[in-house]
Amino acid sequence: MDPVRVAELERRLGHRFRDPALLERALTHASYANEHPSTRDHEPLALLGDAALGLVIAEHLLAADPDAPVGVLTPRRAELVSGERLARWAAELDLGAIVRLGRGEAQTGGRTRVSILATALEALLGAIYLEGGLEAVRRVIGRLALW
Repeated sequence: MDPVRVAELERRLGHRFRDPALLERALTHASYANEHPSTRDHEPLALLGDAALGLVIAEHLLAADPDAPVGVLTPRRAELVSGERLARWAAELDLGAIVRLGRGEAQTGGRTRVSILATALEALLGAIYLEGGLEAVRRVIGRLALW
């Protein structure tokens, strides 16, 4: 991975990865892992990141409007964690330029594909969670103003 892009990503996130291998995995799409059998993809990290993101967003919504009914909070949360919104935030972080894709995926526009960008951001949040816990995820989400 390009060290300049990694440093810029860490600066934007406000989080410096202690484990470069964890960051590399967070930025490794399944198409790349399929072409490099000894490489693990970011899907499990995305699962973890999705859960952490959902919790932090739910906390924020509840803090902002503690009396709001669940019927109001749930669609707000869903909108904030939608694939399209996550992809926009990922694009702002320039994740498309740094995510490791297989050749075919890279050649067919994978660097701008909503699903790939959204999953990469979730995986990144999962990696941040593993390194710094929920508080680190809260800081990054607050810094990115994901609401």
